[in-house]
Amino acid sequence: MQAAVLHGGNQPLAIEEVELAAPRAGEVRVRVMATGLCHSDLHFLDGLRDGPYPMIMGHEGAGVVEAVGPGVTEVAEGDHVILSFCGNCGRCPACLRGEAVICSGHAGSRHLPHDGTARATLRGTPLYAMTRLGTFAEHLVCPAEQAIPIRRDVPWEVAALIGCSVTTGVCAVTNAGGVRPGQSVAVIGCGGVGLNVVQGARLVSAEPIIAVDTRDNKLEYARAFGATHVVNASREDAVAAVRDFTGGGADYAFEVIGLPATMEQAVACIRPGGKAVVVGMAALGARISIDPYLLVLHQKTLQGTFYGSAYPRRDIPRLADLYKAGHLALDALVSRRYALAQINQGFAALKAGEVARGVVTFA
Repeated sequence: MQAAVLHGGNQPLAIEEVELAAPRAGEVRVRVMATGLCHSDLHFLDGLRDGPYPMIMGHEGAGVVEAVGPGVTEVAEGDHVILSFCGNCGRCPACLRGEAVICSGHAGSRHLPHDGTARATLRGTPLYAMTRLGTFAEHLVCPAEQAIPIRRDVPWEVAALIGCSVTTGVCAVTNAGGVRPGQSVAVIGCGGVGLNVVQGARLVSAEPIIAVDTRDNKLEYARAFGATHVVNASREDAVAAVRDFTGGGADYAFEVIGLPATMEQAVACIRPGGKAVVVGMAALGARISIDPYLLVLHQKTLQGTFYGSAYPRRDIPRLADLYKAGHLALDALVSRRYALAQINQGFAALKAGEVARGVVTFA
C-alpha cells in the first residue's frame, strides 16, 4: 500500500510503498477513505516537534473496518468509523472521571501499538504511526478503541474532519468552556479548528461571537460559520476591539493558534471573571507571560484543553448526528481536495493560510 512517510523534521513527506501486518488482539485494520491536513501534522514537518522517525503521518481520518483482531467486540468488519487520535483505556483514574483525553492507562510511545511493535514496515524498517493511526495511508492498523463506529450516511470527507478539527473546536466550547446561551465569545485564530470553535459558539447560541485573525479570507469563512463580528488583528487592536464589542470584555476567549502572544491576548480580552481557553498547540518549550496580580484581582480563569476535552466514543457520534440534523455546517469546511501524491502541495496551502481544511481522499 502507499503511505506518506516523514523521514525527519524540515523534510517533505515521501510517498512510499509500505507493507502492513494483520491486526493483533484488540486491533482493527481500516481502509482509509479520507484524511484531513492539520497544523499538528505541520508542526512535525516544520521540525517544531521531534519524531520518532520514520513515521507515517496523519491523525484526522475516517474509513471502513476491513478486519478485526482477536477479542475485538466494540467494532465489526464493514463498520464505518471515525479514527480518534486519542486512545483511552477506560480503566485508569482519568477515564473513570470521564477525562478520556488525559488517559494514563497506556505506556510506551504514542506512535506505536500498545505492545510496542510496528505494524507497518518500509523495506524491512519498522515505521511509527502518528498517534497510533498514521492516516496518510491507504490502510492502517490501530487499537480498536480508536476506531469509533458512526452512522453510514456521513460523507467521508466530513467524517474525517470530525476526527480532529470538528471535535476539538466544537467540544472546546461545549465541554471545556461550558459556554451558555447569550454569553459573549471571542475566537482568536480562524483556521480549521477555530472555525469549529465559531460554529460551536453558534450551536450554543452565544452572542456576540467575535472572530479574530490577520487574514481577511479566514474572517470571511468565520462569518459564514456564525461569527457576528470580525477583527483583522493586522489592522486593529484586537483586545480593544473585543472589549468594545462586548462592553468591557468577553465572557470567553478561545485561543486557537498556539502562539504565546495570542494566548496573552486571550487573557487580556476577557472581562473580570471571564475564562480564556487555550486550544492551540504551542511549540514545545514556549512560555507565556501573565501578570498574576491581575489574574487574581480580576478573578480570570486560564484553562487549557486537549481535543476539546471530548469523550471521543460519546461525542464523535453525537457530532455526526448534529451534522446530519443540519446543526453543524461541515461540508463547507472542505476547501480543497487532494490525492495522496499531492499531499505536500496541500501542506503548502495550509501553511500559506489559503484553506479552511484540505482533505486527501482515497476513492
